[in-house]
Amino acid sequence: MTVNERKERQRAAREQLFLDKAAELIARDGILQLQMAPLAKACEYATGTLYQHFSSKEDLLLALVARNGCNQLRLFEQIAALAIPHRNKILALCVAEDLARQYHPSHARLEQYVFTEVVWENASASRRQLILDNSKPLSALVSGIVRAAIDAGELPDHQCSALELSIAPWALCCGSHNLEQTAGLFEAFGLNKDSLQRYRHMHLLLNGMQWQPLLDITDTATLTAQIQDLKQRVEQLFHNLCPLNVDPLNV
Repeated sequence: MTVNERKERQRAAREQLFLDKAAELIARDGILQLQMAPLAKACEYATGTLYQHFSSKEDLLLALVARNGCNQLRLFEQIAALAIPHRNKILALCVAEDLARQYHPSHARLEQYVFTEVVWENASASRRQLILDNSKPLSALVSGIVRAAIDAGELPDHQCSALELSIAPWALCCGSHNLEQTAGLFEAFGLNKDSLQRYRHMHLLLNGMQWQPLLDITDTATLTAQIQDLKQRVEQLFHNLCPLNVDPLNV
């Protein structure tokens, strides 16, 4: 091993130490309580050394989110490979997001937080690009499911690309989760948190897109059985990739 290779290995190990400790502090104290100087001290390094790895706190937060991207991609790849209808694969991706937020709330909150303007715009261009680059395989995988449904005659293309059509269900999935994470929002409007409501909305959207087979959203028994089956399938994949009692912030 050359001197430069040894230095690069040491730098990579030091960066992982900073990320591991940051994840630990976030899980214990919350995102807003994380400060760079105490983090460096907890790792027994000078604050300047920490800033050699991350230009700002925002930069570090994006690095934490990027680190979990590989787990999400592997999970999505396995969902795409399931022997189930294409329409159900879209629902399974939504189930996966639901389980991720249920079992790993620290990462779910962080992922929502880093895309706010105040964080995103204050992170370095290279960290932002890393997040965007990590998102491209995920986007390609979701749009690939849509493309396969179009090719199978299950979904009209509506004179849109597969990527354009994939945006609507993905926006509904992420948006509904973000609304639910806003404490007190549903209660303020007199809405009850119904575990099936997100999937009713998804089926309404997919029905409107004429994605076959259509589903009657008033058929609660069929919808319940469908989501329970998908949860069992996805939960097993989820468990194989990351133990359910371990937050991926600390992986």
